[in-house]
Formats: sequence, C-alpha cells, structure tokens
Amino acid sequence: MTGGNGSVPTAVPAGTSLRARPPAVLVLEDGRTFHGRAYGVIGETFGEAVFATGMTGYQETLTDPSYHKQVVVMTAPHIGNTGVNDEDPESARIWVSGYVVRDPARIPSNWRAQRTLDDELARYGVVGICGIDTRALTRHLRERGAMRVGISSIDPDPQALLEKVLAAPSMVGADLAEEVCTREPYVVPAQGAKRFTVAAVDLGIKAMTPKLMAQRGIDVHVLPAWATIDDILACEPDGVFFSNGPGDPAATTGPVRVLGEVLARRIPFFGICFGNQLLGRALGFGTYKLRYGHRGINQPVADRRTGKVEITAHNHGFAVDAPLDGIAETPFGRVRVSHVCLNDGVVEGLECLDVPAFSVQYHPEAAAGPHDAGYLFDRFVHLMSTGRLDDEGTC
Repeated sequence: MTGGNGSVPTAVPAGTSLRARPPAVLVLEDGRTFHGRAYGVIGETFGEAVFATGMTGYQETLTDPSYHKQVVVMTAPHIGNTGVNDEDPESARIWVSGYVVRDPARIPSNWRAQRTLDDELARYGVVGICGIDTRALTRHLRERGAMRVGISSIDPDPQALLEKVLAAPSMVGADLAEEVCTREPYVVPAQGAKRFTVAAVDLGIKAMTPKLMAQRGIDVHVLPAWATIDDILACEPDGVFFSNGPGDPAATTGPVRVLGEVLARRIPFFGICFGNQLLGRALGFGTYKLRYGHRGINQPVADRRTGKVEITAHNHGFAVDAPLDGIAETPFGRVRVSHVCLNDGVVEGLECLDVPAFSVQYHPEAAAGPHDAGYLFDRFVHLMSTGRLDDEGTC
C-alpha cells in the first residue's frame, strides 16, 4: 500500500460523502474494471481478490491475520454503521491488503463505537474503494474464481494498473504464516482453576481462540510459527493446537514436520482452518486451491459424528484432498473425514482413529458469530482428559 509519489498516505476524511471522495479504480487480473471512489487512504494496493459474505463482523474480518495479502470484497452493502471499538479486534492490527465496499457509513451509530471505520482504515494505511457494484464483482469472482487485483486512487489508467496486477505475486506458493505470527512466545492464563496446558502454534491466531481455551481452565502458551518440537515440549503440554493463518499450505513445511513429531509422540492435537490443512499434509494428504474459497459467517457444515448441521464461520481458500467416504490409511493410522461443507462437499474436518488428533477447516471461536461450533473446544478438553474423542473412543 503506497501513497502518491512515495509520500505518506493521505486519508479520506471520515464523513466525506460518496461524491466528494476522489475517484478510484479496481482492476482484476482478467482485465475486468470497476470505477468508484477512494476509501481509506489515497494510494495503490495489490493482493488476491476474495469476497466475505458476513452481514456483521467487519472489524473481526479486517483484523483476521488469515486475510493477509488479500483484498476483501464485502457482499453486505452497508459497512461501518457500528463504527470501531477496542474490544472486537482479533489481532493487534488490520491485515487486509485492500478493502472494497459499496456504501460506507458516513456516521457510525452504536453505543460501543469509539471511532469511525474510516479513521481505523486510515490508521493502518489501508487503501480501499467504495461506490462500486459489489454484487457484480462478487458474481464475477464466483464465476471466474479468486484472482489478483489492484486498487488505485492515484492513477486512473486501468491498463497501467493491470500491468502492475499481472506482476504481483499469486497466493499459490505463498508461505505467509511467519509474517503474521507473534514475534515472541506469550501465555494466556487459565481462568479459574488450571486444568491443562496447551502449546498453541500461532500461524495467524485470532485473539478469541486462546480466550475460549482459557475459559475452560487451560493455560495457553502461544508460540511463533517457527516453533520447534523442543519449544513445544518445553511447555510440558497436555495438548498441542495449530491455529488459522494465511497462505498456501503446500508451501508451509516446518510446521508440518513439527506436527508429524507431535503425532508420533501421541500428544493430543487440535487444529483449525490452516491447522486442519497442515494436519492433512502431515497425514500424507494433498491440498488444493478452491475456486473462490469459503469466507463469511454463514457456511453450513455437517458434523458426521453427531449428524448435526452447524452454521459456521470460514476464511479459507485452500482445502484438504482426502476421501469423503470410508477410512483412509495414513502413516499415523486410520483417518476419516469428520465434517463436510453442505454447499460444495469440501472436506471440513479430519479425525484420526489411532492417534489423539482432530481438526476442522472453519473457526469455532467465531467472535462475530455464529457459535454453533464452540463445542469443539470441549471436545479438545475431553481428548486431553481421556485420550479419546468421545466416551466410546477410537484413540
């Protein structure tokens, strides 16, 4: 994200009407162009264009490290209505590379609001665009797939911007976890009586995740993405957790090796989102890029263990290539798909039958909601307590 001529980015003042905003242009790598108005700061930015379908939770979306290097298109038309507060962020900063909305709020109205979304975007130098037909853009991405994109409010020439877009890196092959993780280990202490210790490898962890584990009596030792098995064992953990995060799981090698050592030692393991993909790779499965991914807080998933359908929060562009039916043999024993997306049949969870490990592709912490999947943290507690995923047990 840059300002004009290398200068400090200039922000569009909060409350500016749509017509009074400087012009901006959005260009996709296939040449599709949208003309709108500047949002956030004046400048240029590039990334992978993706869309998020949540009607609420824009602050949690913006601060989710899994959106690193992505330009997020909001399908909900009105964004910024409830302002910004200091309680809802999922990390210490905004991570999106760019932001696309149809109608930005001029004046926020909510008792929890502490400042405007415009001011927050300016604070973190986020280049965005507003006043475009986000429905048309979303439909284009659904038909053509997620792709590289550029936004500029300093150069109105679409062809010049397209050339820059085509020179930008692809998400395929991107190893990004170390760019978003904590620099130093830290501990989120258990609330009330301590029951367990968990070593949580931060691949882009959201703040609500260790909080929910702490509520269950867990001391959470959050470690950087480059943590070794010795770093994990030094925590004397009852369980190991791998978080969500950005990038291509096929390009991430170190954490996969570490996870293999965790499985070999039979330490109870729970992974979400990127952690699910890395468990898949550690088990010997491949991963692949989805056409346009799952992003939002309204994705239906079936839990094959219980038969229940959950409405879940997602943010992933890659998926595990595991057999949906039957039981697969892996270097760590038998594995089956435990959860599946009801929209498209994508693998949404893995369950190991011979080692104490399981994972899901979505976000059970779901700070912006829904909370159907919160029970998975209790399942992790049960796994650490008994070495089994349920009372009947398979581990």
